[in-house]
Amino acid sequence: MMKNNDPTLQPRADRGDVTREKLLSASIDVFGRYGFDGATTRMLADKAGVNLQAIPYYFGGKEGLYIAAAEHLASIIGGHVADLRSVILTRFAELDAGGTEMAPAEARALLTQMVQRMIVLFVSERSESWARFIIREQMEPTEAFNRIYGNIMRPMIEMARRLIGTILSDDPASERIRLRTLSFVGSVLVFRMAHAAVYAQLEWETAGPHELEILRQHAAELVAVLGAERNYTS
Repeated sequence: MMKNNDPTLQPRADRGDVTREKLLSASIDVFGRYGFDGATTRMLADKAGVNLQAIPYYFGGKEGLYIAAAEHLASIIGGHVADLRSVILTRFAELDAGGTEMAPAEARALLTQMVQRMIVLFVSERSESWARFIIREQMEPTEAFNRIYGNIMRPMIEMARRLIGTILSDDPASERIRLRTLSFVGSVLVFRMAHAAVYAQLEWETAGPHELEILRQHAAELVAVLGAERNYTS
């Protein structure tokens, strides 16, 4: 039997899920472009292609939609690394339970996979609207920043910090490793936050399979040189 795709004939709950998803996806782009104050509910509804009343109905108003958009954004980004994040956290749990110590080579391998995944994601067009939203929150943090930071940024940074601490044989909680981790994360974020400059410097028009492979190799090199300065200072 052929399935009827007419949205007006879908169950009410399904239509509600579709409407919420449209608003969340559209609001990330609109809020990123115009900020919370500049984005009107009319702009948000029009971008999503839904009735204006859907915003107060599903989110209680523009502020509720803004917070929900931040949580949705964190969920989207988290989804791209969910499997790898699960592997790393499981390994950490084993360590905390007294399991086999993690060798620097294992930490490098896990960190390399994480960085490769993130760099490829950052140069994709789909991350453009995410970056605008996050940059605004970096400049003028609101409750939305707390949701993004708490749900995805902090967990990812702390995972990287623990791996880098293992690679450098230092306490992940130390100020030195915190700073090294932030510098390292910055060397990855540049591929999104300075996207135009990256493409201009590399003289790329787009990032196809060849360019993505170059970036994966670069990610591996970023991890490989961690701790290399010891060879020059020892």
